[in-house]
Amino acid sequence: MKKKAWILSVILVMSLFLAACNSDGEKASSNEGGGDGDTYIAIVSKGFQHQFWQAVKQGAEQAADEFDVKITFEGPESESQVDKQIDMLRAALDKGPDAIGFAALDSKASGPLLDEAKSNDIPVIAFDSGVDSDIPLSTASTDNKAASALAAEKMAEAIGKSGKIAMVVHDQTSVTGVERRDGFKEKIESDYPDIEIIDIQYGGGDHLKSTDLAKAMMQAHPDLKGIFGSNEGSAIGVVNAVRELNKSGDLVVVGFDSGKAQIDAIKDGLMIGAVTQNPVGIGYETVKAAVAAIKGESVEKNIDTGFYWYDKDNMDEEDIKAALYE
Repeated sequence: MKKKAWILSVILVMSLFLAACNSDGEKASSNEGGGDGDTYIAIVSKGFQHQFWQAVKQGAEQAADEFDVKITFEGPESESQVDKQIDMLRAALDKGPDAIGFAALDSKASGPLLDEAKSNDIPVIAFDSGVDSDIPLSTASTDNKAASALAAEKMAEAIGKSGKIAMVVHDQTSVTGVERRDGFKEKIESDYPDIEIIDIQYGGGDHLKSTDLAKAMMQAHPDLKGIFGSNEGSAIGVVNAVRELNKSGDLVVVGFDSGKAQIDAIKDGLMIGAVTQNPVGIGYETVKAAVAAIKGESVEKNIDTGFYWYDKDNMDEEDIKAALYE
């Protein structure tokens, strides 16, 4: 009997040990990114398909490690999936996070959920793209109008300050889409009277759809001198269209954002250059601001994360290279 009781005791101890190990393992797997602290920040981005968002995620994880907080970072497969992003924001709220980072695909659609976050004392930090609401305590983003105005200047110089151009914009519902469209358009209209913007199309940030749109523009307007692509997917779509229609050297392409495909296109002469944001900085500043808000500290209403023009001549410079992502 004593021997049997001893065996049962050993089995019980081993079972408790294994249960404890399994519990620790589940905790570790739930920590998708960042530090191991108890503070949890849910981050919902506009997408995951572009290298830009991976760079933003990298910056968020760097800040999470530095400030010892746990983060999750997610976004829909396509930047046209507004409903799916709203579902992700709903799920993030249901987890009861200490703060939320949010980059809105539609500047108005998230209003009711942001109201709910406020009523539950969950601070919201907007990033990349603001929302049509006063609820976010801060927005970490590029000055998109100024950045696209710089792209317009580069386009104008490249085509001799006269001629017909067009734009492929990622959307007309997000703040970034609207501001990049308007910043480029307003700069051309105010400073370059001999340049005519003959068409603006919206490709949802999808490179395949943007390719079709750009090809249709070029075929409808054989005298077109240039096209501006307002984000990574838009710009890659324009480059693909130029390649498919053998328009390299005949049409000036200016892009926005970075990524290997755009960098390669600039090196190959298919694109003259692009404006890059500081995506790692955007992710880092979002988490940093969220941590400050959780502690009850004041945060800047607008955090300007900067931008750069890069082309074949300067892309290897140290400050430019640091803002490019491949």
